[in-house]
Amino acid sequence: MGVCVAQSGLARKEQVSGWLFVMPALVLLGIFMIYPILWSLWMSFQVGRGMSFSFGGFANIVRLTQDPVFLRALTNTLVFLAIQVPIMLVLALLFASALNDSKLWGRSFFRTAIFLPCVTSLVAYSVIFKSMFAGDGIINQVLLGLHIVSEPIAWLADPFWAKFVVVSAITWRWTGYNMIFYLAAMQNIDRSIYEAARIDGVPTWARFWYITVPMLKPVILFTAVISTIGTLQLFDEPNLLTQGGPSDSTLTLSMYIYNLSFRFMPSFGYAATVSYVIVVLVAILSYIQFLVARDRRA
Repeated sequence: MGVCVAQSGLARKEQVSGWLFVMPALVLLGIFMIYPILWSLWMSFQVGRGMSFSFGGFANIVRLTQDPVFLRALTNTLVFLAIQVPIMLVLALLFASALNDSKLWGRSFFRTAIFLPCVTSLVAYSVIFKSMFAGDGIINQVLLGLHIVSEPIAWLADPFWAKFVVVSAITWRWTGYNMIFYLAAMQNIDRSIYEAARIDGVPTWARFWYITVPMLKPVILFTAVISTIGTLQLFDEPNLLTQGGPSDSTLTLSMYIYNLSFRFMPSFGYAATVSYVIVVLVAILSYIQFLVARDRRA
């Protein structure tokens, strides 16, 4: 009996110690994550300007369907998603495949060079891109020197080319990040599988397509999901390069939320509603990606 009481008291002490250990993290999680989520959900049903707002039901959802700026921001975000994510994932996979070859000269240099933009200062690389694509920048100088164009291209003043610059900046910055995941996964694939395929006369492209890609399926799914989430939340590159212009051609949902909250007369309720559009898109697209990647034999 005494042993059982002692064990019970020890278990309670362990539970108390455990709760005391995780309590600071739970408090911070509640203050900086759970509370903002609940507050933004409540705010999404409020209408008004500044701190003067009242319950409006589904008025903000109705406003979404009638807001041309929101529809432009949504379209731009989906265009960036459809163009940039596949390009970035394919480039990352090709770079990782090339750098996985131990016989490649300068492999460490190229690996560092491709990954370096991920850790480069955001302001620094934005300044570099703006100078490269300026009217008298190096891109126009090269195109003029090669006689590809007859006059400088207004990269940041034309809606089409502004999108191109933003996509290029995102791809340049984050391709190396995804490449590291692919490279790490490739180096964990049993080399005897490739050796057996090589002995059987399987060509290089077939080994890549039928061995490497299937083996990387979980990593490809992971990078596709995080790249989708990141693109749907895209803010830094278009804000620093084009400020959403010209004519809102590079305005994204995150930029629109920022504008609604801080740049113009605040409309916090409507901004919260737009933010939940991103949440819904992330949930739907992530679910679709999981369905596509799911093993067909399951």
